[in-house]
Amino acid sequence: MPFQNHCSNFQEEFVDLHGKCIMHDDERSGTQDPKHGHWWLELGPGVVVGYWPSGLFTHLAHHARMVQFGGEVVNTRPPGSHTATQMGSGHFPGEGFDRAAYFRNLQVVDWDNNIIRASGLKLLADHPGCYDIQGGFNGRWGTYFYYGGPGRNVKCP
Repeated sequence: MPFQNHCSNFQEEFVDLHGKCIMHDDERSGTQDPKHGHWWLELGPGVVVGYWPSGLFTHLAHHARMVQFGGEVVNTRPPGSHTATQMGSGHFPGEGFDRAAYFRNLQVVDWDNNIIRASGLKLLADHPGCYDIQGGFNGRWGTYFYYGGPGRNVKCP
């Protein structure tokens, strides 16, 4: 039976996440259920984790015009120093594999329900001294990006 956890109205199905948002290195994918319009999340091939109900995304009733991947940190005390909250693993993208957080093998589902490689990524970091992003493409990882950072540090007061 699905239940609502603290992951922004995410409806958990089939996989016990122990009440936590997903943080995993396996491949993730999402697709829209053509019958009900729910947006489903898969963690690796054939492992259906759950869905976001279609009612949350009325502007996505038939299709999406854009897909965004990444992270966000909210600073609840903007005047003064930046928050020390880490993003990703807390390491900058330049530290690479085994240190920095990453998404890899980014794919989307097209009009004909075919899975295709995400391309033409626009990388954006509002405060690169706090959190940053670096991306690319290779034969093993497909389209990928490293992201994150430590938050407040000498380059991010």
